[in-house]
Amino acid sequence: MFAVVRTGGKQYRVAAGDKIVIEKIEGDAGASVTLGDVLLAGEGSELRSVEGFVVAAEIIVQAKADKVIVFKKRRRHNYRRKNGHRQQHTILKIVSVGGQTAKSNEGDTAPAAQA
Repeated sequence: MFAVVRTGGKQYRVAAGDKIVIEKIEGDAGASVTLGDVLLAGEGSELRSVEGFVVAAEIIVQAKADKVIVFKKRRRHNYRRKNGHRQQHTILKIVSVGGQTAKSNEGDTAPAAQA
């Protein structure tokens, strides 16, 4: 089974056991997270409803990407600026695809309070 999830403004096609690199999210290594913004789900060529669909993942490590050098120059004006940037990202391991979100108990508590 696979799913397409959106996180950090990007979309990722994931399946159980995959490792993905996403924009940094809060959490320590070993913590479990759920990705609830599922856009598409299916198995083989069949698509499934994504109503209440979540993807469970585990944070492997919080890391930084390779350094990107930003160099600006304006010729004949003695203007040179050199800067570097390392983007922070999170590496996730997908544990399961297809869990359901917990249903709210608001409807269940009202009749029980009257009884």
